[in-house]
Amino acid sequence: MSRGSRTAARAETTGAVTRKKSFPKNALAIALFGSHHSHLAQIESGLGVVIHARGNEVTIAGDAEAVARSISVLDALYERLEKGQDVDQPEVDAMLRFSAEPERPMPSTDGGVSIRNRVVTARTPTQADYLRAIDESELVFGEGPAGTGKTYLAVAKAVERLVRGDVERIILSRPAVEAGEQLGFLPGDMREKVDPYLRPLYDALHDMMPGQQVQKRLESGEIEVAPLAFMRGRTLANAFVILDEAQNTTAVQMKMFLTRLGENSRMVITGDLSQVDLPRGTRSGLRDAREALSGVEGIRFVRFRESDVVRHALVGRIVNAYNSLESKRGAGAEYQNDEKAKRDDED
Repeated sequence: MSRGSRTAARAETTGAVTRKKSFPKNALAIALFGSHHSHLAQIESGLGVVIHARGNEVTIAGDAEAVARSISVLDALYERLEKGQDVDQPEVDAMLRFSAEPERPMPSTDGGVSIRNRVVTARTPTQADYLRAIDESELVFGEGPAGTGKTYLAVAKAVERLVRGDVERIILSRPAVEAGEQLGFLPGDMREKVDPYLRPLYDALHDMMPGQQVQKRLESGEIEVAPLAFMRGRTLANAFVILDEAQNTTAVQMKMFLTRLGENSRMVITGDLSQVDLPRGTRSGLRDAREALSGVEGIRFVRFRESDVVRHALVGRIVNAYNSLESKRGAGAEYQNDEKAKRDDED
């Protein structure tokens, strides 16, 4: 049976609908559909519809809600193309994520982060909330699994504000937990000792700015990348401050860092409580801050989920698998404890 026949049969049995949509500019329509219609295939797979393209027109068949979402996705992607923005697999994936929440507007390039003649836009609804929180609040916590863009988007916002002149400097910090912050035992000068722990921050910077400009701003002090231990005793004014891997701070370190916030500054704290590397029995400063500061005016907490992972699709499945395993282990431990308590009661 052909795909068209299968679509017709499904329409009869499930009450599916068929709608047509055309796009005015042929060149943009070609880019919208993707090489060999790869973008249309991606939408088909993501929403369970069947799409046929002819010229600059598509025919979409499937469940009414899925068809409506497909049209919403195509319209949003076409708008990107009209504004001179690229449309590739990640952008299609982003629009599919947003379409899952019809009460929210689709992302626009107008609401993105402008850097290096390009616009970085949110790829999930949570990322959109995160960017909005950074714009509106002086202190923002971004918590969730790896690959959700927490640090990348924070660095993008920092670079945007520095280039625009809203702040005088960017300060990026991480706890050097693996070395216990006892860096004297490592070979090389201080920069050579700490650079391996700060490399992800350098990588994000180089993705936002030309290498020579990054180096120049590092040398002038406009951009500072330093271990958390170097923040003690300072007041960080007129700066955009980011603390990455905050799950590896102690409660004392977190309080110290938060109280560095100075006038005309923004601070973003990122971390993942499922990847704490602190010694057993040491309470994470990120967890402590979440409990202590919840509800405090001027502070926003944004929680990312596994569905917000925007790296390779396999990363999201890996995160889900580990979370599922941890949940089972937790349930098993609770069951064992209940059984032990029951035996103790019987004795």
